[in-house]
Amino acid sequence: MLILLAAIFVLHIIGIILLLVATIDNAWWVANDLSTDVWFRWIQTAGVWNTTDLPTGSHYPTDYLQAVQASSVLACIFSILGIFVFVAQLFTLPKGERFTISGIFQLLACLCIMIAASIYTDKFHIDENFGWYGHCYILAWISFSLTFISSITYFVLRKKTA
Repeated sequence: MLILLAAIFVLHIIGIILLLVATIDNAWWVANDLSTDVWFRWIQTAGVWNTTDLPTGSHYPTDYLQAVQASSVLACIFSILGIFVFVAQLFTLPKGERFTISGIFQLLACLCIMIAASIYTDKFHIDENFGWYGHCYILAWISFSLTFISSITYFVLRKKTA
């Protein structure tokens, strides 16, 4: 059981790292001389990357952009809170109640990053002919999977002896 708890802890940490990289790094949408995330846009001119604000208008509706930003940050916060609650519950709560709150936090993180990536997919870059989704966008979907698996595992483990 100790190995299983260690594996769950490692899975949770990997999920947190992927969520943080997906939220902070600058590659949700990439082209040859352009890189965009949910915060800024980088344009390469004369071999130097320059930061600019995201464009406004039909390509980047402000209300949807703020929803993506907020959901990404909330996913990170919920997942980080979940790991602290996991450790606290491991030593304080009796069997049968141990991992419920951690599972809830992971499920909330899972839903938040899914909302962020889904809105980004639906509302941004739909009519652009150049560029592709970058590694941060892919990491967001991978972290969705990991946080979902982690939350399900917490709910299954709540009845086990540890």
